[in-house]
Amino acid sequence: MRKLSTVFTTSGAFLLGSTILCSSGTALAQQTNTNDDRDIVVTASKREQNLQDVPLAITAIGTERLDELQVKEFQDLVKFLPSVTIQTAAPGFSQVYFRGVASGENANHSASLPTVGTYLDEMPITTIQGALDIHAYDLARVEALAGPQGTLYGASSMAGTIKLVTNRPDTSGTYGEVGVELNNVAHGDFGGVVEGFINAPLGERAALRLVGWYRHDAGYIDNIAGSRTYPIKRYVGDDLVDLPGDDIVQTNAGLAEKNYNDADTYGARLALGIDLDDDWTLRPTIMGQIQKTNGSYAQERSNAVTGKLQTVQYNPESSKDKWLQAALTIEGKLGNWDLTVTGGHLRRKTDVESDYSDYAYFYDALYGSAVYLYDNAGDQISPNQYIEGIDRYRRNFFEARVASPADARIRFIGGVFWQRQKHNIEQHYIIDGLSDDLEVPGTVDNIWLTKQIRVDRDYAAFGEISFDITDRLTLTGGGRVYKYDNSLVGFFGYNNPGFSGNPVYACQAPAVVDGSPCTNLDKRTKKTDFIHKLNLTYKFSDDALVYATWSRGFRPGGINRRGSLPPYGSDTLDNYEFGWKTSWGPVRFNGAIYQQDWNDIQLSFLGLNGLSEIRNAGVARIRGIELDLGYRQNGFSINAGMSYNDAEIRRDFCAIANDAFDCTLPGADGADNALLAPKGAGLPITPKFKGNIVARYEFPVGDLGAHVQFAVNHIGKRRSDVRTLENGIKGMFDAYTTADVSVGVKGESWKAELFATNLFDSNGVINAGVQCLETTCGDPDGLTDNGGVFYDTVVRPRLIGIKVSKEF
Repeated sequence: MRKLSTVFTTSGAFLLGSTILCSSGTALAQQTNTNDDRDIVVTASKREQNLQDVPLAITAIGTERLDELQVKEFQDLVKFLPSVTIQTAAPGFSQVYFRGVASGENANHSASLPTVGTYLDEMPITTIQGALDIHAYDLARVEALAGPQGTLYGASSMAGTIKLVTNRPDTSGTYGEVGVELNNVAHGDFGGVVEGFINAPLGERAALRLVGWYRHDAGYIDNIAGSRTYPIKRYVGDDLVDLPGDDIVQTNAGLAEKNYNDADTYGARLALGIDLDDDWTLRPTIMGQIQKTNGSYAQERSNAVTGKLQTVQYNPESSKDKWLQAALTIEGKLGNWDLTVTGGHLRRKTDVESDYSDYAYFYDALYGSAVYLYDNAGDQISPNQYIEGIDRYRRNFFEARVASPADARIRFIGGVFWQRQKHNIEQHYIIDGLSDDLEVPGTVDNIWLTKQIRVDRDYAAFGEISFDITDRLTLTGGGRVYKYDNSLVGFFGYNNPGFSGNPVYACQAPAVVDGSPCTNLDKRTKKTDFIHKLNLTYKFSDDALVYATWSRGFRPGGINRRGSLPPYGSDTLDNYEFGWKTSWGPVRFNGAIYQQDWNDIQLSFLGLNGLSEIRNAGVARIRGIELDLGYRQNGFSINAGMSYNDAEIRRDFCAIANDAFDCTLPGADGADNALLAPKGAGLPITPKFKGNIVARYEFPVGDLGAHVQFAVNHIGKRRSDVRTLENGIKGMFDAYTTADVSVGVKGESWKAELFATNLFDSNGVINAGVQCLETTCGDPDGLTDNGGVFYDTVVRPRLIGIKVSKEF
C-alpha cells in the first residue's frame, strides 16, 4: 500500500473539495456521451463530421468507452486500435506505428522522427522519444487516423495520426465528477487512482473546466541479487593475461528489491471557453503532468539466474518526465467562412538514470577493455558504467486555416503551418573513480559525454478542395508544400586525446553548446517539396459509402552525427486504398484494403563505435486489410476490429547504401559492403494479424443499471529486427493474447465497477533489447560463461481493481 495514503488523502481531498466548493447551484448531469461509435463526431478532416461520413480509415473511442475499456495510458489504448502497434521501454518512452510502417527505429535522440504524429487537441506533441504519455481522463475522444495524413497534418504523420481531444468547457451549468480506484497487480503491489473534474459557467458566455489526476502504478519486476567478476589484467607482449590477486567483484546488494518498477503520475488541466459573441470564441488551455518511475520495466530473458518478471541491475534506474503545455485556439467567422487560428508552447524535461553495466561486462569479457580503465594512481578500476541523462524539449507551433461552408457544393479548407522544436541533449556515461586524463574535460568521471542542441523546423502551406460531382459522388484533392530545416550541433564522444584517438570524436571548433568541452559536430540539412492526396467518394445512401484514396505522407530528413556520413533525406509513403463505411440498423461494418509503398526508408541501427546510423537504404511494400464490425441492440453490444499486414522490404538492405541496392559493391572509401537483410524480409514490430473483440451487456437491476463486459486482444508473431543476423540473435516475438473482464452497477449520479485486465496473466513481449551491439551484449558466439543478456518489455500482469465515481 506504499504511497496510497497520499493518493486518498491529499489528492482526494483536493479534488473532492474543489468539486463541492465549485458546485453551487443546481447540479447538472455530465455532458452526454455515447459508447456507440457511429454517433461520435470527429475532426479528422479539420471539420466536425460524423465518424461514418468521413471517407477515411479512422477509429474513434469516446469518453464512456475509454472508461469502460480501462484506458489510462497509451499502452492501454493501443490494444483497441487494430491498425496500431507499440514499442515501449517504460512509461513515457513509447513509439507507436500504423499498418506495419516500422523499420526498428531505436529512438536515439539524434535519429529519425517518429512515423506517427500525435496531437493534443490542435497541437502536435510528438517528440523524438515519442508522444507524451498523457493520463487518459476527461477526454472527449481519441481519434486514430490510419494511413498518410501529411496533407492536413504534415511532418511525422507519414503513417498515421493519433488525436487526443479533451472535453471543452460548457456554459450549460455547473457539474463535476470524482473517481477513486484501488487495484492490485499480480506478482506485485497495490496501486490506485484519484481523478476528478469540475465544469463551471462564468456568466452566460464563458466557462471553465478544471481537471486533476493522481495515479500510482504498482511494481511487478523484481531486481534480484547478482554479482559480476572483473579479473585484474595486464598485457604481456601482445597477450592479455589475468594477474594473480584479488579480482574486482561487483554486486547489486544495495539495489535488490521486489516490485521495484513502480510509477507515480499526477497532473492537471485548466481550460477556458469564452464566446466573445455569436461568431467568435476563444479557447485557452494549460495542461501539465509529472511522471516518476523507478526501476526497469523489462524482465531479463530467462537464464540460470533470472525467471519470469525478474532482472539483475547493478545501478539505480529511474525517470522523471515533466511537461507543461499551453495553447490558444481562436474560432470565428469571416462572412460565412470559418477561421481557426491556433498556437501553442510545450516544454518537456526528462531526467533518466540507466544501468549500463552489461556494456562494461561484455566489452571486458570479450575484449579486455577494463585494462584501459584506471584511477589517478594508475590502478585498474571497475569498468561498471551507468548513464545520467537530461533531455529538454521546447516546441512552438502556429496554424491558421479557413474553411468554406460545409453545405456548399464546392468546399475548401486550407492554411499555413509553422513549428520549431528544440531538443537540448545531455547524456553522461559515468565510470566511478576514473582517472582525470581519461574523463571528458569539464566532467566528473565521464568516460563519454553527449551534449548537443538539435533543432527541427517545419514550414508549410496546405489546402484541400472537395467537389460534389453529383449528390452522391464527391472528388477531393489536396496538397501540402513543405520545407524542413534541421540542425544538430555540439559534442559527443570520449576525451580526445585521452581514452580515444578516434578522429570521429576529434574537436573541430570551440564549444558553442554550454556544458560541452568543444564542438565536433555542426551540421544542417533542409529541403522543400510537395505531397498530394486524391479521394473519390460515392454514397449509396446516408448509411453507406465507398471511397478510393491515393495519398502521400513524408518524414523530414536529419543529421547523422558520424562525420563520415552525410545527412539522411526524407522518406515517403504512398498509400493506395479502397474502403467502405456502412450502417445497417444495429450493425456497423467498415473496412479498408490498401497497398503502401515506402520509399527511401530511414533505416537506423547501431554502427561502428556504437553510434546510431541512419541511411535512406530501403524500399518496402505493405499490403493489408482492416475490418471494423459493430452490433448494438437491446442493451447488448459487440465490437470487433482486426488488421492484417504483409510488410516486407523490396530491395536488398546493404550495410553501405547504394542506388543499385547491390551489397557486393564496396563503399566510396573501398570498404567491404554486407547484406544486412535480403529482399522479401519482413518489417519488424508489427504482426501480420492483430485483432480485438469487446462484448458488453447492459441490463436493469431494480432501479439501477448493471453491466458485464468481456474483451479479448490478440497480437501475432513479429520480427524483432529487420536485419537477419540481429533478428536471429534477439529472436522473434511470440504471439500472445490478453483478456479483460468487468462487472458494474450505476445509479442516477454514481457508478461502481469491479474489473480485471490481462485476466489470464499473459507474459506477452512488447519489445526487446540489449545494452550495446547485439553481436556483443547478445554474445551470439557463446564466448562468455553466462551468454547474452536480453531485456524483454512485457505487458502488465493481471490487474484486479475496483473503482467508484460520483457525479455532482
